[in-house]
Formats: sequence, C-alpha cells, structure tokens
Amino acid sequence: MDVTQVLHMNGGVGEASYANNSLVQQKAISLTKPIRKEAITSLYCSTLPRSLAIADLGCSSGPNTLFVVSEFIKTVEKLCQDFNHKSPEYKVFLNDLPGNDFNNIFKSLNSFKEKLSDEMGSNGIGPCYFSGVPGSFYDRVFPNQSLHFVHSSYSLQWLSKVPEGVENNRGNIYMASTSPSNVIKAYYKQFQRDFSYFLKCRAEEVVEGGRMVLTFLGRRSDDPCSKECCYIWELMATALNDMVLQGIIKEEQLDTFNIPLYTPSPCEVKLEVLNEGSFAINRLEVSEVNWNAYDDWNAFNFESEMSESLSDGGYNVAQCMRAVAEPLLISHFGEAIIEEVFSRYQKILADRMSKERTKFFNVTILLTRKT
Repeated sequence: MDVTQVLHMNGGVGEASYANNSLVQQKAISLTKPIRKEAITSLYCSTLPRSLAIADLGCSSGPNTLFVVSEFIKTVEKLCQDFNHKSPEYKVFLNDLPGNDFNNIFKSLNSFKEKLSDEMGSNGIGPCYFSGVPGSFYDRVFPNQSLHFVHSSYSLQWLSKVPEGVENNRGNIYMASTSPSNVIKAYYKQFQRDFSYFLKCRAEEVVEGGRMVLTFLGRRSDDPCSKECCYIWELMATALNDMVLQGIIKEEQLDTFNIPLYTPSPCEVKLEVLNEGSFAINRLEVSEVNWNAYDDWNAFNFESEMSESLSDGGYNVAQCMRAVAEPLLISHFGEAIIEEVFSRYQKILADRMSKERTKFFNVTILLTRKT
C-alpha cells in the first residue's frame, strides 16, 4: 500500500463525504481551542511580527479546514486592536496528501474571507494569502525558517506506511488484543521513526520561538492495545471476518490488510519530542470525544432539532469511519464490498454502543521552537 497515494478523506459533499461526517474532528478542535489561543497570544506578544505564516498540516477539506485559520486571525486581530497595532499580513499554507480535495477548499476561500471580514467589523483584517501545499508532512514541505505557527489535528496518528513485519497479524486490521507482540513493536517503531522525522523537518521550517499545536487521536492508557484506541477497528475487523466466513471476501485479502495508524499515549509523544530536542514542551493534555459526537448535541448551535438519522449512533459512527477508511478499503478490497461492509459495521457499532460507553481520546501538545 502506497499511503501517500491512497490515504485521503472522502472528498466532495456527498452523504459519505468527510465534509459531512467530521463532527468528531470538529469537537476535538473545539476542545483544544484554549491551548491554541495561548500559543497564538504568546507568539504574537513575543515577536510582534509584520507578517505571519501559518501552516495547517493534514488540513483535509470541509467545514473544519479553515476553522483554525479563522480562529488564528481573529485572535491576532483582537490583539492588534488591544495594542493599537496595524494588522499583519497572513500567509496561510494548507497541506495534505495529493489525493485531498483541494478544489473544494479553493472554491470556499472567497466566501471565507468575506465572512471573516464581516465578523471583524469596520476594522477588517490584514491581507490574507492562501496556498495549497500537497505532500507528506513526513518530509520537508516548506523552506527553512518560514513558518511562525503550525497546527495539525487528527492527522499525525496516520503513519507514513504500514509497518514492516506485520504479516502474522491475521484476522486483524490494526493492533488488537489478539495481535502478536512483534506486531505491536513494529507499529510503535514506525510511529517513533515517523514522528521523530516529522519533528526534525518542522525544526528546519519553524522560526525560533515559533509554535506548534499538534493533536493526535491517541489514548490515556500505556497499553497500546487498549480498547481506548483499538476497539473501533476491532469491530470493523469483526464485520470483515464475518464476510470472510460467508465467502464474500477471501481470507488472504483480510490477512494482508493493515491500517497505517498509531494512536500514541501522552508519554510516547513526549518521549519523541524530548529525544529529538528542537522543541520545548509548554502543554501536554488529554481530552475525550464520544464516538457519536451527536451525543454532545447541546454543545453545538444547531438551528433545527436532531433528525432521526442523527440520533442513530451506529449510523453516525459508521459514516464517520467510512469517510476516513473507505479509500483504504477500496484500494485493497475493491469498491464492490463497501456498502456491505459498512452496513454490517453499523449494526455491530449500534449493538456495542448500546451496552457500553465509547469514547475517542485526544493527545494535544503545545511546542515552542527552541532558540
């Protein structure tokens, strides 16, 4: 599997699109707003820059893509008003793998800038220049010392490739309670290599005193096979194994499919930052989001009452996972099985969610580039 070619969220604005099934990610971004505000405020007050370069790594497409950019600009503009400073210019870089739906983002930019200017009132905002930057963030993406602020949310848990030596992870599609120990070690080593190199690349690209706010889909537990992070994939594997038993999928197809993902603990994230050595750790926190983000309905300002489909937890979570995993599944199993997989998965999810509390765990770290 060539992850750089295959890994992307479902594009467009259809029923199974990421744009329409990313409320979990939106909730995670909302929960980490205080950390970003702290980072942006301290960055501006310590540097007072005339030009600010912002990069969102793994930006995807849809309503979440420009959420953090909007928040960043509003925070800086408020500081400019408080200090009676002229607004800086903003250079915004939106990065993701080449398969991302960049066109959908570009189409929304004019309306985004108009809305942002309206919200800021008579003072307006500084000039904004947007660029799409396709490429893997597990490599150099930007020129030396060109970025002031880097943000990434729900992207760094994706690995650059499926770990080597996991051929004996039969019947599983990710780390699981039944995975052999060598599989667990291989996944962790791949995470270490990837995140360490990510930090090394960003250390070249971020100015001294620049900030990074990174949020991983992760876990609290020290156990890499904890239900906190692996359970949702084990249930997808259950659906696929049932299809193997019924002859819909070949067993060898399932046995050769592994998700290029690692959900780290806070300690694992911290260890790589300390070992790489270019960044100081300002904050390291864990937050939670329900699998079915509509359980947090009251936290969002929706104009209409919750529809029957939105109250169906199994459907919501299956759609969320489909928006993320469908391109990977199609590349390995083909498109013909997709509807059947997610129909079965939805029923399994609904059953499990009716019997136990199910949550995603987020690990967020705020870093400052050392001088």
